[in-house]
Amino acid sequence: MEPAGEADAARVSFLHRRLSASFDKRVVTVAPGARRPYRAEEWRDALVVVESGEVQLECADGGRRAFATGAVLWLAGLGLVALRNESREPAVLVAVSRRAPPADEPAEA
Repeated sequence: MEPAGEADAARVSFLHRRLSASFDKRVVTVAPGARRPYRAEEWRDALVVVESGEVQLECADGGRRAFATGAVLWLAGLGLVALRNESREPAVLVAVSRRAPPADEPAEA
């Protein structure tokens, strides 16, 4: 097991990082006690990092799984219905996805 300082240094974070023009970054905050309905199009092709707090993913069958600061998630195709925050602090998520090419530029295969 790594000492806490080394584990923190290895954590992935996009919150304050400048990304290449090839990528879009979106910050989503789920307030304490809030439930945010899951919309598949919001998370398509996105790598998601829990930057702070804790978020629970609620599945269609009613099950839930919690993810805390530092978790890296892929939310596409999971049968989710909502994201919840049952803690006392905001859950901050950053979603990074590939930017769509301009209309006059062909998409890569």
